[in-house]
Amino acid sequence: MTDLSAFPIAAKWPAQHPERLQLYSLPTPNGVKVSIMLEETGLPYEPHKVSFETNDQLSPAFLSLNPNNKIPAIVDPDGPGGRPLPLFESGAILIYLAEKTGKFLPADPAARYQVIQWVMFQMGGVGPMFGQLGFFHKFAGREYEDKRPRDRYVNESKRLLGVLESQLAKHAWIAGEEYTIADIATFPWVNNLVGFYDAGELVGFKDFPHLNAALERFRARPAVARGLKIPG
Repeated sequence: MTDLSAFPIAAKWPAQHPERLQLYSLPTPNGVKVSIMLEETGLPYEPHKVSFETNDQLSPAFLSLNPNNKIPAIVDPDGPGGRPLPLFESGAILIYLAEKTGKFLPADPAARYQVIQWVMFQMGGVGPMFGQLGFFHKFAGREYEDKRPRDRYVNESKRLLGVLESQLAKHAWIAGEEYTIADIATFPWVNNLVGFYDAGELVGFKDFPHLNAALERFRARPAVARGLKIPG
């Protein structure tokens, strides 16, 4: 029987299947990156909901796993060398899971770094910008008379969408012809921008036909459809 008692988070979210990878998350764009990746790879895992409504992310148990109090985070009981591995940051988790399973990250070093650069593009640009746009458009920014903060993120989001559009005009997927962790990292944010944030018209999403088509291909993947709802 796998023992996770060394991890304080296991006391707050007891594992029913401690031999499986433990996922602590919510179905947000960053959270579903990992649930989609786990569904795509078929790696056995157990999801635990970290509720923002009750500030679970600020609990000592969660902070023991991620001091940055952000989801997602994992504990893999079968980490490198057979030892449990705690890990946070969605990009790092995607790379780890790709290496662990040998899926969605090319073995060829040059192609591998082409994928990783697009993961970094999402982490440093797409996520922060789309998130800020969503804040100003859907939440606290609507009543601000000064629209410069919102417009700054609108314009930068349009620019980033244009970068993706240009890439997808030449390739089937973001990093080339193969579906990779670059797509798993990026499309949940695009999906959220035009879905939950309802900002498609604001950024002129219809003007990016290749990106629209790629988003539909992404949504049509069965593992994506499942992963977008985890944890329920």
